Amino acid sequence: MRYSHLRAPRFRLRQGFGETRYSSRKARAKAVGAQGLAAVAAVALFLSPLLSDSIVGQQQPAPAPERPGVQVGVPEGRAGGGAARQGGPGRGRQAGPAKPAPRAADGRILLGGSNPKEKGVWLPGAVIPNPLALKDTPFQPWAKALLADRQNNELEPHTRCKPSGVSRQFLTPYGVEFVDLPELQRVYIFDIGGPHTYRTIYMDGRTHPANVTPTYYGHSIGWWQGDTLVVDTVGFNEGFWMDRDGLPHTEKLHTIERFTRTDAAALKYELTVDDPGAYTKPFTGGTTLRWEDGTELFEYQCQQSNYAPELMVGQHGKVDRSTLIVP
Repeated sequence: MRYSHLRAPRFRLRQGFGETRYSSRKARAKAVGAQGLAAVAAVALFLSPLLSDSIVGQQQPAPAPERPGVQVGVPEGRAGGGAARQGGPGRGRQAGPAKPAPRAADGRILLGGSNPKEKGVWLPGAVIPNPLALKDTPFQPWAKALLADRQNNELEPHTRCKPSGVSRQFLTPYGVEFVDLPELQRVYIFDIGGPHTYRTIYMDGRTHPANVTPTYYGHSIGWWQGDTLVVDTVGFNEGFWMDRDGLPHTEKLHTIERFTRTDAAALKYELTVDDPGAYTKPFTGGTTLRWEDGTELFEYQCQQSNYAPELMVGQHGKVDRSTLIVP
């Protein structure tokens, strides 16, 4: 009776696993085998990333040459490489000492290429922060308050496709092109970004008209003073900012700009501002533009149906300004 009593549970256990009857020895062997497979699987799982990286490294082709550094939105196709990101001369810029400024047959400094086939534009050295290096600007109280409001709200007309006169014209990331036409006695400055407009500088010795209609670029007359192009401008409207920070002005604004090409790669820009309506006395500022070899004017669309008006003054209750925008 005791023997039968001990056998009953073992018999029922075997029945619980179905008709197949396992001996204790086979069960142990199977358990050991399962443990072995589990160990092999663990080792394979551990080694798989290493093996994968090794295989990918062997199959991966040689890295492609670095694409040229790109100023915001500028198409490719210019000369030079992308060394600017590594501290080198950058795209379109010459390595080593700069060449002398090109000159025409009569010895006059050229503001473009050395010949009609040599293309290029002038870019600002930096667009953020403002490169004019203005210090102790002699604001009138209302002008200083307006500047603070503009910096707080950032509703710049330039970002809504309006032309921008004075130094703001040269502080876009796309650059400008000077076209000097001696036979017409005019110099044109073409914008690439923004409204894609141009400015006319009359070089025929005329004076400003007595009653000039205010415009974004004003009325400009120019002359050569040695190697420097001097431009005298009046007749501005008040519909633009003079620089990226938001310097205000009135229709009394009178500017003197001096453009001096110190070598083939640099154009020194000096600005004198005289606006008795907004400032207590004249002041000066300046920056250096750099030559972007091989870049031509390209199509740039700035239209009123884009999203910028909504972001600035439209339907959105909040605008995220954590990312710098470079128009």
